[in-house]
Amino acid sequence: MRKKLKAGIIGCGEIAFSKHMPGLAKLRDVEMTAFCNRSLEKAERAAAEFGAEVSRVYTDYNKLLQDNELDLVHICTPNNSHAEISVAALRAGKDVMCEKPMALNAEQAEAMYKMAQKTGQKLSVSYQNRFKTENILFKELVDSGRLGKIYFARSLALRRRGVPTWGYFLDKEIQGGGPLIDIGTHSLDLTLWLLDNYQPKIVLANVFNEMAAESSKANYFGPWEKEKFEVEDAAVAHIIMENGCSIFLESSWALNTPEEYDIKSILSGTKAGADNINGLRINGEKEGRLYKEEISTASSTNEDPGDREIRLWIEAIKADKEPPVKAKEALVIAQILDAIYKSAETGEAVEF
Repeated sequence: MRKKLKAGIIGCGEIAFSKHMPGLAKLRDVEMTAFCNRSLEKAERAAAEFGAEVSRVYTDYNKLLQDNELDLVHICTPNNSHAEISVAALRAGKDVMCEKPMALNAEQAEAMYKMAQKTGQKLSVSYQNRFKTENILFKELVDSGRLGKIYFARSLALRRRGVPTWGYFLDKEIQGGGPLIDIGTHSLDLTLWLLDNYQPKIVLANVFNEMAAESSKANYFGPWEKEKFEVEDAAVAHIIMENGCSIFLESSWALNTPEEYDIKSILSGTKAGADNINGLRINGEKEGRLYKEEISTASSTNEDPGDREIRLWIEAIKADKEPPVKAKEALVIAQILDAIYKSAETGEAVEF
């Protein structure tokens, strides 16, 4: 019988309970044997619900990393600790899946990437939107060449009133930013992955903190405390890639806009355009007439995107191949996010 991979969970909060631990629990060839959280009670709850027959709990991640039986760790902590814990875990010989964003900033993300290169351990960042069935088909459509040369894209993560009011989301020191680093990072990852383009040239951006000044009863997570709202409530950027492609990135937690877009990409190519606004569509010209066509995304599997991502991550470890979300790709995302914040602060374009 093959040895099961042994996984440790660092950070037993909502994202660990809703995605990482359920995803790992569905796999027969992996078991969770170590859990760490600053609150011992949360670590014990995680072990009780998802742990192997023999599991250990910790409040200090360094002690968890001393467990020589662990093969991998999932890091589900606040943004400002991603780099510190990831670097330590990689140095300790563990493969690492880190929640998005990769780190608080590009410098920290680069430290993670360099440590993975140095140790030879696998490092991945959790961007589960790639693994939605419609987006897998979207990627196949792009790769087939049916859209031709893609020269314009819109990357959308827009909420009208969706400010998260729990945890550390409004704390700039801990989170690093607002909707841009929270959900904009997802839409940017999806768009760059669809384009297979990780060579930015120049960024011009703006961020806003206009709606934050007054709380909202319409916010679907409940009214926020405006005194604690330290991050932006919306961000927009024009990203020009080395090959000339323009990407317009738009993200918001609170914005007076008629529509919401939950991690969407709109691509325009020389032969056709496509989007995942509502399912998967392609548009263009055929026989002198413009057309819009819906593409079926029916699938024989109802696998959750998060489950699919974690399954493919574990398969990559077992097969000793690159994970489906590569660390270098996530590093480029971090670098672009940094450039957006810098451009917004200075009012100038940032060149790479």
